[in-house]
Amino acid sequence: MTPRIMIIDDDRLTLKRLRRLLEKKGYKVSSYTNPLGALKQMENFRYHLVITDVKMPGMDGMDLLINIKSHLSATEVILMTGYASIDKAIEATREGAFYYLEKPFTPEQFLDTVEKALHHLQVHREIDKSNIIKKKESDIPVIIGKSPKIREIEILVHQIAPTDCSVLITGDSGSGKELVARSIHALSQRAKGPFVPVNCGAFNETLLDNELFGHEKGAFTGADSSKAGLLEIADKGTVFLDEIGEMPHSMQVKLLRILQEKELMRVGGNRIIPVDVRVVSATSKDLKAEVAAGVFRKDMYYRINVVNIKLPSLKERPEDIPLLAYHILKRLYRNGGRKINSISPRAFALINNYAFPGNVRELENILERAAAITDSDEIRACDLPSDLIELELHAYQRPKGTMMTLAEIEKDYISHLLRTTHHTRTKIAEILGIDRASLWRKIKKFDLD
Repeated sequence: MTPRIMIIDDDRLTLKRLRRLLEKKGYKVSSYTNPLGALKQMENFRYHLVITDVKMPGMDGMDLLINIKSHLSATEVILMTGYASIDKAIEATREGAFYYLEKPFTPEQFLDTVEKALHHLQVHREIDKSNIIKKKESDIPVIIGKSPKIREIEILVHQIAPTDCSVLITGDSGSGKELVARSIHALSQRAKGPFVPVNCGAFNETLLDNELFGHEKGAFTGADSSKAGLLEIADKGTVFLDEIGEMPHSMQVKLLRILQEKELMRVGGNRIIPVDVRVVSATSKDLKAEVAAGVFRKDMYYRINVVNIKLPSLKERPEDIPLLAYHILKRLYRNGGRKINSISPRAFALINNYAFPGNVRELENILERAAAITDSDEIRACDLPSDLIELELHAYQRPKGTMMTLAEIEKDYISHLLRTTHHTRTKIAEILGIDRASLWRKIKKFDLD
């Protein structure tokens, strides 16, 4: 559905210019110079986004924002003003504004803010939709993401889940390998059977042998009774062998027999026990290279790698970050955490610019920490780890679509540093490689004080 946007500004020239910009992008746009008339129109039509000036006769933008959010909480609001201040921006954000846009702004800045607001709205819709699906199919883990790579993985999971083939899931640590394994199990004919995860890197050879295959009474000192191994426990279900690249050679040989013959023998036993399990494996290692180096058995590699699912890192799917972020916050709330309604635009910018070496798991840790320490119902930049904030200092980009002189670039960059460091001049001088006196002169020269 084409987004419906309303613009409210008592300046008719501004109204006409902004309306033309949005209509060129294909949006349905209504425009009003009277905020009271605009509110009356909202009773008849639902608008996805309202863009309003702050200083207007009859009703100012802040009162309009409060009125909209009290009756139409799903509508996003962007405030425009030529009298910007940090206090007003904070107040607007607390009242539910998506962004506080300072005049004068370029067409590129305006359209970029509009696109972000509509994307933010779409993210919430997708989260609500996925929650509805999850309620209907509560046993099926949801793979969150709209990127092409994640779409391909979802299709592949649905294709292979009903079969009984072995699957190898590869990807960096924290990219969601166990989630995919659980999805395969939940969509398979074994869904009513157990799903048994085993971290092959968490045990030495002796302990792994005992965990996987179990033991008979008297097999070793302290074995006072027989114990079924995890492979037996997983009978009629799925065993998930995480970090299978850490599995010793001797264990690979024994597991190969399970895959080929569907039977095992407990430690210290002489009785063949039939088992019916599907094996889904995962690794963050390059198993082909491990095979070539003689570290991993070739026959084992081909047996577990009938179908390979390669998970992308989080930095390869940045469009999924907003969807993942809000999904994580809602899950934290369901598990007893604080209710977080939004993430501020600046905090989102910091998160989007971060490389996430720990992938989705790191994103979850960052948001869990932020939700725990914030004193608001919104995640702000100050709630994020210091290394993300430090990254913003070096993430300067000149305004899109503009050709700037060297002096204009210098002014814009110093302005960026003043905002991101909260006017910490010692820090700014250190970044620029100049002394405080030189920085003071530049601030005066560019009228940035």
